[in-house]
Amino acid sequence: MPRGEASVGRVMAQVAMVMNLDKCIGCHTCSVTCKQTWTNRTGVEYAWFNNVETKPGVGYPRRYEDQEHWKGGWMLDRRGRLVLRSGGRAKRLLSIFSNPDLPAIEDYYEPVTYDYDNLVNAPAQRDIPVARPRSVLTGRPTAITWGANWEDGLGGAPENAGADPNLSGEWARKVKFEFEQTFLFHLPRLCEHCLNPACVSACPSGALYKRVEDGIVLVDQDRCRGWRMCVTACPYKKVYVNHATGKAEKCTFCFPRIEAGQPTVCSETCVGRLRYLGLLLYDADRVGEAAATPDEQDLLDAQRGVFLDPHDPEVIAAARRSGIPEDWLAAARRSPVYDLVARFKVALPLHPEYRTMPMVWYVPPLSPVLDAVTGAGGDQDDPDHVFAAVTRLRIPLEYLAELFTAGDTDVVAGVLMKLTALRSHMRARTLGEAGDEAVLDAVGLTAREAEDLHRLLAVAKYADRYVVPAAHKEDAAALTAMENRCPVETSEDAGPRKVMLGLPTPRRDTTAGGRP
Repeated sequence: MPRGEASVGRVMAQVAMVMNLDKCIGCHTCSVTCKQTWTNRTGVEYAWFNNVETKPGVGYPRRYEDQEHWKGGWMLDRRGRLVLRSGGRAKRLLSIFSNPDLPAIEDYYEPVTYDYDNLVNAPAQRDIPVARPRSVLTGRPTAITWGANWEDGLGGAPENAGADPNLSGEWARKVKFEFEQTFLFHLPRLCEHCLNPACVSACPSGALYKRVEDGIVLVDQDRCRGWRMCVTACPYKKVYVNHATGKAEKCTFCFPRIEAGQPTVCSETCVGRLRYLGLLLYDADRVGEAAATPDEQDLLDAQRGVFLDPHDPEVIAAARRSGIPEDWLAAARRSPVYDLVARFKVALPLHPEYRTMPMVWYVPPLSPVLDAVTGAGGDQDDPDHVFAAVTRLRIPLEYLAELFTAGDTDVVAGVLMKLTALRSHMRARTLGEAGDEAVLDAVGLTAREAEDLHRLLAVAKYADRYVVPAAHKEDAAALTAMENRCPVETSEDAGPRKVMLGLPTPRRDTTAGGRP
């Protein structure tokens, strides 16, 4: 329900992304184009700002989701206050020269080059010369034993995938890495550009910051001192250290393109057309409260509660008072991200229990439902049989829940049932039938909403998938200034344009509301 004007706090805009995992074919085109654009330099050979992981699997770097080991993200202390899992300012100061909670190069992979000179300069001989791999770090011959897509298509799954941190609990016993008994799906990952970024708060030098205008999280290379606390604090391990410069680097959300009103490179080149870009309006004063929600399974609803309805006149009035331009408000009203996240509620965040409030969301993959119905001896035209099959899909609900809902299988089942009802309704329409609206009613959709959701998920055009307003020339000076400082400060420290997050001020050393 729309909140009244008095209840709407500081309205801010965030560029966000949604990915439809049903469409990802694991071609890695997004990773390659991102690599060529942003990390084709010395020092970041091992860094993949965008990578596509096969799930189940340990991921890249290995087991990055195991926060008991890596200490990423936020947690609540005994008094219910948000604190960094990696520790407060005192702990970071004591370990500033020796951070024990960092992935080693073996957890990524040792970057290699090849002995091309041997191919070019080898004398005539009976044997064919080869180009042996050599370490970029040491120059010595090395063996290639791991990589960013080592598990692609469940490669090596019997040996590695069982160590996936999401395979916990008794239910994990039913996951078999055997032919015709396993499952897989592809999970593209990039920086989440969180509303409550742990990396920003953990940085001792204030080099990481979240831009006021569009919410993109960036690194000020002049300020970075290579303390690497950001690497530890990021639970998604999407901050890398350039081993040549000693400074942190990360996904920039292709901000030069965003400022020009263009989609990110990974979105532009996505073969499956599974990515959506758009604006979300949110109440910055409620970020801290939402991130500190006691029950982890309530964090999804808490984060959705921070988002504001761009069609609400009171929200529009508050946004204007916050200085958000009219064309940005128009873009927010057309945002496919808002529709998928807040209107239809079919997109889910990656690991909300990290409490960073990520802004890259996912439509979970839907296994072949009709095959499951047939396999169970059910009737494909019976909605009850179809919905019941959702709980027996090849991809376990429990696994998807560990990824997207902090273990709440009911939420995942609700999303999959909505997608199933949509698929059943549109299948009937394609065959010239009227469709059973009772199926849509059961999942809270009208026939008009089903048409809109189908158009968005299945046949959306370029202009409907990417609704990115260009930056304003009058904001150019502010954008440049913000790239030279960390704006995550409290209102008593700075003017309104410097205030980013509405977190409580007493714990300024351990929350994103305090000065890094």
